[in-house]
Amino acid sequence: MAISPDRPDSFNLPVLDTAPGYKRVADLIEREIVGGRIKPGDMLPTEIELAAQLGVHRSTVREGIRSLENSGLIKRVGGKRLIVSVPEQSAVAWYNTRAMALRKVSFFELWEVQMEIEPFCADLAAARITDQLADEMRESLRRLEENLEDDEAVIAHDIEFHRIIARAARNGALELSVEPVSVLLFSATTTLYQKVPPARHRLLQAHKTIADAICARDRDAAREWMTKHIRDFRRGYLIAGLSMDAPITLDPRAMRP
Repeated sequence: MAISPDRPDSFNLPVLDTAPGYKRVADLIEREIVGGRIKPGDMLPTEIELAAQLGVHRSTVREGIRSLENSGLIKRVGGKRLIVSVPEQSAVAWYNTRAMALRKVSFFELWEVQMEIEPFCADLAAARITDQLADEMRESLRRLEENLEDDEAVIAHDIEFHRIIARAARNGALELSVEPVSVLLFSATTTLYQKVPPARHRLLQAHKTIADAICARDRDAAREWMTKHIRDFRRGYLIAGLSMDAPITLDPRAMRP
């Protein structure tokens, strides 16, 4: 403890960690995982062993482990053994989507992000798409044509189509960025096709054109048509009389598989 000679009553104390014991356990293990010292697939010691190593009660370890399980960093194998895991993308997207909804993000804010991310994503997809993902894209379009009058099916296809493109781009950071925006936009379009029926047909044609460009490995065309598509999305929203600036209310159906 350092005491100032000029001010005897002035000294520096270490910050007191007042977090609950289980949180300190969870934070310690999380730091080891994120820092790469414990890797996905590694098996952790048992709860009893961890309690002995950390000098805490087993119940404290159990609560800390439960917290890490909820965040997707740990999973149980055989009901007992603890394995380090990578959080599912859907779980990460749901966390970020909830945060955006609670911050009252508007359609316009999401649209601005889409205008930058989606054309870039289509560009990379055209350069990197695999035959398997190209087939998935065509199959998604086939199902859309069969269910074009079903609003919920149209919205589900829209999310799926953009997810395929994000996967085709083969950029993990980009894929994680696109997902929460797409999920929240699901909530923004639940009434769009009821208010503007022709929008569903424009969506089908736009997706077909974008898919053709990506599958033909034409990067310029893929970027150009995706840009047009996102601009058209905004026009449809305005025609529907929906507010560009109103906060989007999250629809939990957006997170279905």
